[in-house]
Amino acid sequence: MQYPEVIKTALEYIEQNLKTDITAEELAQMANYSTYHYYRLFSYVVGSSISGYILKRRLDHALAEIAGGRKAIDVVLEYGFDTYAGFYKAFVKMYGCSPRKYLSIYKEHKPKMPEVVNMYTKKELQNILENWDIEKNLPISDIYLMDGSRVTGNLWTVGNDYILKTGKREVIMKTLKISKALYNQGFSSSLPILTKTGEEYLDGKDIFILTRGIKGNPLSRTHRFGDNRIKFGEKYGRSIALLHKALKTIQKDITADEVNLYENVIVWALPNVKKQNNQWDMNINDSFFDDYVESFGRLYSKLPNQLIHRDPNPSNILFDGDEVSGFIDFDLSEINIRLWDVCYCATGILSEGNAEAYEKWLEILKGILYGYDQESKLTKEEKDGVFYVICSIQMICIAFFQSNDMYQDLAKTNRQMLKFIIDNKDKIINIFK
Repeated sequence: MQYPEVIKTALEYIEQNLKTDITAEELAQMANYSTYHYYRLFSYVVGSSISGYILKRRLDHALAEIAGGRKAIDVVLEYGFDTYAGFYKAFVKMYGCSPRKYLSIYKEHKPKMPEVVNMYTKKELQNILENWDIEKNLPISDIYLMDGSRVTGNLWTVGNDYILKTGKREVIMKTLKISKALYNQGFSSSLPILTKTGEEYLDGKDIFILTRGIKGNPLSRTHRFGDNRIKFGEKYGRSIALLHKALKTIQKDITADEVNLYENVIVWALPNVKKQNNQWDMNINDSFFDDYVESFGRLYSKLPNQLIHRDPNPSNILFDGDEVSGFIDFDLSEINIRLWDVCYCATGILSEGNAEAYEKWLEILKGILYGYDQESKLTKEEKDGVFYVICSIQMICIAFFQSNDMYQDLAKTNRQMLKFIIDNKDKIINIFK
């Protein structure tokens, strides 16, 4: 049985038995795994401990029944809490406010099952690699998400030289087209290695592509926040500007979604963040939201847009020594304002900093903006819009991460980041003055 099937079976079992005692030993026995191995497998796939996941589901379902009109004490006892006080304490720790306050903000609560992504065993991946003429039994390693806590589930390093990737057909095809187009523009790019049958990808139940890795590694956090942080910031900025020039020349050949950032924030992210502001006592004044709507609304239509990377976080920008050697992972590429990539690189760096590093980040941001401006001049409207684009990114991240049980820690980090950014608005808007 493959990993997704094992975990899906467990999640369904948990969902049907939340009002009974469920143990890790019981779930492990059902899957024919040792308890120790099952603990690791569950955390690997779901991104949460077994006990943490079960507690979250019980809180969610109990709240839904209370919202539906049932007597609170009857509900919480049914879901295994000894007292209402125990339920209340666990709820506040998980959601940042009381159940009553939560329901006053959101009006209802609908428990949502997490999605389980496809996971492949190392043996399955070795069998897939048999379709390429490369050395046999090379070591296969998982590649982790930016937060470092979970594997991507669709990307692996193979030996020291290769990257194996799977995903949706349209995404793989778009990424392949961008990689070849960038290579033709003289950019370092991951070109596909042909299969034994001469194809650029393996087409079966899932689609796989094997490429050579680009020379280099992401810059370490120590370097990003170190004494040369402004210099490295400028190199990030210059490299993004050069990438944008190359992407603009191939834009007509790439089928990509066109996104209205301002509309997305106004319709979805901003209302969600307003609710979280109340839920978690973020202490963001309503004047911030009003200013965002008015000021960014006035600027948005004047901001240049084009094909962008969309996810230039520090993990996707490689350095060979002290110089940028290339970009990876174009899965999310879209038509959007070009300022997104510049600001997203900066917020990606901030997300990996601690409270002590936050002040240093303002200098890194300045370096990124100046580096980009030296290579590709920012318009006056772009300079005026930096603060609002950064806030747009944060609001989207907060809304997205909070909606996914796997990313609650990231939601918390991004709430802290938004508060810091708002508190330092004057410093940000004065960078070019």
